[in-house]
Amino acid sequence: MAVKGPEESTRPATIDADVSTLRFITCGSVDDGKSTLIGRLLHESKCIFDDQLQAIETDSKQYGTQGERIDFALLVDGLQAEREQGITIDVAYRFFSTEKRKFIVADTPGHEQYTRNMATGASTAELAILLVDARKGVLTQTRRHSRIVAMMGIRHVVLAINKMDMVGFDLAIFNAIEAEYREFCSELKFSSLLAIPLSALEGDNISQRSPNTLWYLGPTLIECLNAIEVDTDDHAATLDTPMRLPIQYINRPHQDFRAACGRIAAGELKVGQRVSILPSGVRATVKEIFVGERAFAMQSKGESVAVTFAGDVDVSRGDVIASADFPAEAADQFEARLLWMAERPMIPGRPYWLKLHCKEVTATITEIKYCVDVDTGTHLASKTLALNEIAMVNISLSQPVVFEPYSRNRTLGGFILIDKLTAETVGAGMIEFALRRASNIQWQKLEINRQAREFIKQQTASCIWFTGLSGAGKSTIANLLEKRLHADGRHTYILDGDNVRHGLNRDLGFTEADRVENIRRVGEVAKLMVDAGLIVLVSFISPYESERLLARALFAEGKFVEVYVDAPLEECEKRDAKGLYAKARRGELKNFTGIDSEYQPPGAPDVHLFTSRMSAEACAKHILDWMG
Repeated sequence: MAVKGPEESTRPATIDADVSTLRFITCGSVDDGKSTLIGRLLHESKCIFDDQLQAIETDSKQYGTQGERIDFALLVDGLQAEREQGITIDVAYRFFSTEKRKFIVADTPGHEQYTRNMATGASTAELAILLVDARKGVLTQTRRHSRIVAMMGIRHVVLAINKMDMVGFDLAIFNAIEAEYREFCSELKFSSLLAIPLSALEGDNISQRSPNTLWYLGPTLIECLNAIEVDTDDHAATLDTPMRLPIQYINRPHQDFRAACGRIAAGELKVGQRVSILPSGVRATVKEIFVGERAFAMQSKGESVAVTFAGDVDVSRGDVIASADFPAEAADQFEARLLWMAERPMIPGRPYWLKLHCKEVTATITEIKYCVDVDTGTHLASKTLALNEIAMVNISLSQPVVFEPYSRNRTLGGFILIDKLTAETVGAGMIEFALRRASNIQWQKLEINRQAREFIKQQTASCIWFTGLSGAGKSTIANLLEKRLHADGRHTYILDGDNVRHGLNRDLGFTEADRVENIRRVGEVAKLMVDAGLIVLVSFISPYESERLLARALFAEGKFVEVYVDAPLEECEKRDAKGLYAKARRGELKNFTGIDSEYQPPGAPDVHLFTSRMSAEACAKHILDWMG
């Protein structure tokens, strides 16, 4: 294919509907030339209209960095901030084609702060073009992106050693970078790795072999992209793979029609096929398969379908339709690889939303087994995860979900974590396997339940959770309330923050991670006490909203009462008989709530007490009146 200059007429190439499609990403460190490379690919594959080219020529004069030449990066950097700063921020998807293949390419950012966007682009790709600046060699961000590429299941990599024109097309430099990268990625188990010397700016080895690299005998970049086989759509593999269909939506336009809708994640679905509805395990027979309004006898992986069944079948969003002979597993505890994508650190025990295919459940990280050093691959001990760190973790869910290991099925094995308060995506994970204890440990049903214990005590069990700053009056009010309840013949118990740290939680400090674990343990103990029929009063600072939500989620509706004991910080400091605030002000007491550790007030507590203008006795009476 000839390299076409900007003075020639540009016209997008005709796309043959029957040719295959390859999804790939460009990634690597900042300013390695990713956007320029994609712009050059679009230009040389004749996928730019005349008016687009004219607009880019105009923008090149305003924003470009290449003098009088076209700045091909501007074809991809669509955001105003990207053009002004000369960097990629968002993931930009572009489409182009050759006579042999169609392509969907994701240009992903190189800056460390936008690594999460790079992971987004990698999640659907089949091949990665990893760019390295020939002047800089392999950098930490290059290694980080390589590990994310491997995590996301991409098995084919093109090492594009770019800007070779800036080093005089030196073979020794090319060989040194290739050797260093091959040594680094040997543990990542890529199926194929091809190194190509490039100049995206000048067009060397993009579509035509460059006279500047006569020592290079391999294919051009476009020849490589045309020829590589990634095997993701291999028909034989589709036939041999058990069918998996996560349900996204139940379509019921009228009383006589009800269809389960979703995209087939693996295998083939046929009319008359026996399937299992998971996790319930109910068997059913496929009656009809629709794509749009057309009925088909069979559809395979990647097709979005609507399915009806012979007879009434209970199926809902988040369920998975699977081959009856080869059903998928369901579990609530996993070992998984996790990429942390948020500025705020990941704390074990903190609750998040986990979204796996079409299912959303509450999840907590129960253990960080190890964190990965992105440069060396060394396994490091860690109690928390910071932005862009990769780790192997154990994760526990609020209920079983249908899954398959990510290495076998991306759709059923890849998940994201979402912050419950901000709705921000904070992590991306890949399930390795279910933990054995997930299937071996089951809840033992007992004949005497909470209702029976409440009946014999003649009371309604509940958890009254006091939260507020140190010195706000939580323990004082809880103590007065218990005395009133005890006088009325109620069965109670107080879990006080200081008292619990003498025994159950004596091993915990006051870091954010320890505070989260402190509340998790107390919540579980309080849950058992409520199940015993008691009225349990929990008096803890409990500074984080997410942990209080986790505690509330442990209890049935109406069994958890959040009491916010509200007092201004200056008032709490005046009441401080222990002198803790003074120590914290002097720097002698670290991680003290209200001074150098955050307190997040409840947004909508069940009971709100203002102790700066109410006595402790009045507060206790107010709670009693509220309880009825």
